[in-house]
Amino acid sequence: MSVVARQGFKYSIIGYIGFLLGTVSAIFIFPNDFEFYGKLRYILPTAEMLVPFVLLGISYSNVKFFHTVEKDGKKQNMLSLSLLTVFVNFIIFTAVFFILPYFYPKFRHSEAWKIKEMILPLILILSFCAIFNKYTSNYKRIVVSNIFDNLFPKIANLGAFCLFYYFALSQKIAFAFFFGIFTLMLFGYIYYTNKLEKIQLDFNRDYFKKDDFWKRFFNYSFFGFLGTFGNYLAINSFMIGEFMGMEEVGIYSVLYALISLISIPQLGLFNISAPIINKTLADGDMEELDRFHKKTSLSLYFLGAVLFSCIMVGFPYLTQFMPKNGTMLREYEPVVWIWGSAVLIDLATGFNGNIISLSKYYRFNILVMLLLAGLTIGLNYYFIKNTDLKLIGIALSTAISLTIYNVVKIIFNYIVFKVSPLTIEMIFVSIICTLAITVAIVLPNFNSNFINLMYKPAVVLILIYIGNYFTKIFPIEDYLNVRFIKSIFKFK
Repeated sequence: MSVVARQGFKYSIIGYIGFLLGTVSAIFIFPNDFEFYGKLRYILPTAEMLVPFVLLGISYSNVKFFHTVEKDGKKQNMLSLSLLTVFVNFIIFTAVFFILPYFYPKFRHSEAWKIKEMILPLILILSFCAIFNKYTSNYKRIVVSNIFDNLFPKIANLGAFCLFYYFALSQKIAFAFFFGIFTLMLFGYIYYTNKLEKIQLDFNRDYFKKDDFWKRFFNYSFFGFLGTFGNYLAINSFMIGEFMGMEEVGIYSVLYALISLISIPQLGLFNISAPIINKTLADGDMEELDRFHKKTSLSLYFLGAVLFSCIMVGFPYLTQFMPKNGTMLREYEPVVWIWGSAVLIDLATGFNGNIISLSKYYRFNILVMLLLAGLTIGLNYYFIKNTDLKLIGIALSTAISLTIYNVVKIIFNYIVFKVSPLTIEMIFVSIICTLAITVAIVLPNFNSNFINLMYKPAVVLILIYIGNYFTKIFPIEDYLNVRFIKSIFKFK
């Protein structure tokens, strides 16, 4: 089995373990104290949202120019100068952070200012980790970095929460554990990078000055920097924390964990589809790209719609098994409906963005990312300030901005490449799933919430199977057989 195949398989396993750990914790542990969980979920996304202003896209250039500097024997020089530049950027960023209250006094009352002792060091650590992450990816080693990026944050959240809630330790100790895990992650990256190839710091700037190489390096970094502003999840967490409170951040994060179940079919899509997209673009075979795009999008939409339907009918009963009966989550059930529908639309568009990013029009992706960030911030602010919808308003904001973002990409791809993810079969999927949800909801409830949680999603699955049997939308029989299950465990 090749290195890529082994790494890809292990990467997927780690991804699913992290996903399950985060989801189970969010459903059965974190609802015990939304306030403290909200603080944890505010700190990390806020730091992640600010990291790009320190990185300035340098991590992406460590991939783009790796083979060039490797050929010239200057890999360590690039890594060293990248780390030094990030550190200098952090010093400047910190200075601006502390100067800002003199020009904008209200900043002193923000949550970001109140817990700056946690956020600022975390920004530096995450920035260094991002450099090492991209640098080590050049060696086609992605499993260890996935453990660091996927599992460590979840362990930090879970460990800190358990120390505070179950062991009744102080918030300072819990936060120290939280911060310690990320510090350990950085040292882990350093150790692993050094194991791949001994780190030899080289801060000489002559190579970068030669032929103005530094200009190409930073120009590419700048475009990478602009493309990092579409993290609407981090924007949501930050704005909810600033304008609503930490308890709402906690509730939002748990709801997101549930909704993200819908995106399971999308895991690993880009890694699988990228070579095919690259080939069809290189060959100019837009007909094949359109066929592959439609097929993949329909599969994603069908599988996502099935999961969404099960979540919809099972959510009211699932909340009964959550700590404190999930009363507060039940009040925000419309969030699941609204936000889940937006995620379904996102699934229906397939690898829309990947087509653009792998083509010569990749800069257009930057524009739509900025559009997404701007819409998210603007709509969030409107719903928070002008309505009493609270998290429902955030869900509406996310749904509107994400839908516009995807529609723009659909239109662009259709005009430029003559490809589209949309098919008539998607309408049939929507009708079948809507009917299945409706039937399951109107069916009588049993006294046992556990029975309801089991049988109502089961009804949905049976009805969808029957509907699909007659319409032949999705080839379920290709997946529900012994041969396919055996093939999963073959790696050749």
